[in-house]
Amino acid sequence: MEDLPVVNSNELFDVIIIGGGPAGSSTALYTARAELKTLVIDKGITAGALGITNKIANYPGFMDEINGADLVQKMRDHARKFGAVYVSDRVQAVDLLNETKTIYANNATYSSKAVVIATGSMGRGRLFPGEEKYLGKGVSYCATCDGAFFKGKDVAVVGTSDEAVEEALFLTKFANQVHFIAPSELKAPRHLAEELLDHSKVVFHPKTTVREVFGSDKLEGLHIKDENDEVKLPIQGAFFYTQGSKPVTDFLMGQVPTAESGCIPVNSEYQTEVEGVYAVGDVICSHVRQVVVSAAEGAVAGIAIEKKLRGKARATPDWK
Repeated sequence: MEDLPVVNSNELFDVIIIGGGPAGSSTALYTARAELKTLVIDKGITAGALGITNKIANYPGFMDEINGADLVQKMRDHARKFGAVYVSDRVQAVDLLNETKTIYANNATYSSKAVVIATGSMGRGRLFPGEEKYLGKGVSYCATCDGAFFKGKDVAVVGTSDEAVEEALFLTKFANQVHFIAPSELKAPRHLAEELLDHSKVVFHPKTTVREVFGSDKLEGLHIKDENDEVKLPIQGAFFYTQGSKPVTDFLMGQVPTAESGCIPVNSEYQTEVEGVYAVGDVICSHVRQVVVSAAEGAVAGIAIEKKLRGKARATPDWK
């Protein structure tokens, strides 16, 4: 787990970037270097597409292959060098329609003059059978929000990312037992994975998939399948951190217009239809999905934000 700072909720930033992947971190590099007070809110390195990529062989300047998570870390360190602040948090809601933008996350409320949405397209469009039925009745997507409700109970966490591992470790403070269900190899950093596997309250289920979420009035268990068998796992709480390919925009609560595909439309400077709100990376769905392209979008957005906040001419002449 990264050693991240605590941010004062009363602090007003020039720019808040939601998402710390290549698009978000590139934006942060440019805004921080322009001496704009920059905050990046991110769930974890392996919560994004690049962070779970094993090898990158075509990023300019890296002639040898580099692990995706390592490349993200280098980008973050570069942005930090110029003063960008990173916090590990999960955004739940936003207020983007006022001049001062407000971001409501698990651990704090943050405010800024401009917001950049760089949350990527790892959202889930397809749920497990029964999952939606028991949402709020045992199914949750936020252990730090709901963990205390499961004190002394058996729960399950489904996923492979560092977010999933961190949330599982958080649940060990309350739950009697935490079943960690990993459909594939763990993508979390080694020290987190080791802490999870060594924890006395954690039961690890490798190469295991969820077939069904079942219960009566409330959640009673998961039907799971590993390489050898199918069983019904009795639990009282289930926390899902699996990833898909849908733009992650649910926290926007409809405040930023999206296309039918769920993608966010932007102009040539990556500003959305909402004043002071920008979007870059896979969440806009209008580019070739390459790391270098996302980074370039972040650079253009960062320059545009600096000019906008300081009342200068627009960054590009072809404003739509």
